[in-house]
Amino acid sequence: MDFLDSRRKSNSTGKVIAVAFFIAVCIVMLKQVYSPNYTSPDMFSQHELGVTHVLVTGGAGYIGSHAALRLLKDSYRVTIVDNLSRGNLGAVKVLQELFPEPGRLQFIYADLGDAKAVNKIFAENAFDAAMHFAAVAYVGESTIEPLRYYHNITSNTLVVLEAMAAHNVKTLIYSSTCATYGEPIKMPIREETPQLPINPYGKAKKMAEDIIIDFSNTTDMAVMILRYFNVIGSDPEGRLGEAPRPELREHGRISGACFDAARGIIPGLKVKGTDYKTADGTCVRDYIDVTDLVDAHVKALAHAKPRKVGIYNVGTGKGRSVKEFVDACKKATGVDIKVEYLDRRPGDYAEVFSDPSKIQQELNWTAQYTDLQKSLQNAWKWQKSHLNGYGHS
Repeated sequence: MDFLDSRRKSNSTGKVIAVAFFIAVCIVMLKQVYSPNYTSPDMFSQHELGVTHVLVTGGAGYIGSHAALRLLKDSYRVTIVDNLSRGNLGAVKVLQELFPEPGRLQFIYADLGDAKAVNKIFAENAFDAAMHFAAVAYVGESTIEPLRYYHNITSNTLVVLEAMAAHNVKTLIYSSTCATYGEPIKMPIREETPQLPINPYGKAKKMAEDIIIDFSNTTDMAVMILRYFNVIGSDPEGRLGEAPRPELREHGRISGACFDAARGIIPGLKVKGTDYKTADGTCVRDYIDVTDLVDAHVKALAHAKPRKVGIYNVGTGKGRSVKEFVDACKKATGVDIKVEYLDRRPGDYAEVFSDPSKIQQELNWTAQYTDLQKSLQNAWKWQKSHLNGYGHS
């Protein structure tokens, strides 16, 4: 009798433990499913009918984060890969807060120079397309650190392409630059304008373009290459902005220098060259708003076709002088920025602007945000509310 009682007690104890374990597992699973931050890995690792999963390299950066925002708004599934060397985790957090639903957005910290890591990312995710922004992107810095630029731009693009080939990802939108054209003799710049880059940044980008085109000739890939001009502005709703590393200010865009002068971070603006053959003697450039730029990328994705390579200039088609830009910046910030006029900077050319007629005709894209002052006002509004970038508002 004692032996039987003992066995019954042992069996019932085992059953109680089994039931308790089952309940605990159910609770954990329910918590995960209903947690707003929980994302089933299967949603990213499997293709889903009606959902396009886009890899956005450099998606924590200025342009990449704005592109990710637009893709998410348009119901794409987005995976951002960034090593945060130039990007901002704060931008990713903004996107995660805006789109917390399962299967919408994931961030992967990785370096595209690490082929093993990149291959693992492609193996574990079912990408339908790649939008390749990741790149160091300062002309001046490229002349000081050329090897870094060839490695980061050309070599890393090769790693991405090899991973796309290995994992059968057939669509690539490549974010390129007008720097591949160098110093064109004729204006405006058309897609057929000879590419004769004059600095390592432009050369590295052109090499990457050549690799992409050569590879696409051997496959049924859909490729879109967008060469764009001077990017300005920020999200009109103030959610994202440009927050470069402080140590890179000297290499940065003119808009950043204008804002730094308006904030008193630097004593004023230095305009190099006032004797060019232009209307007011200062250089003329084509300024494209970041909202228009990402619109062009999304339209390129929608129009990408197998066995086709589309190459497009993304600009307004209208040049604005540096003096015009500075005047617009003064009005946008409400600060009478001190301007110092200096001799020309070696390598600068008088006039650079695009002919965007091809992208207008083929992709039905036209720049909408062409009011220089308004674009700068949007960017200034974000700067003022984020004095330390994404760190603190």
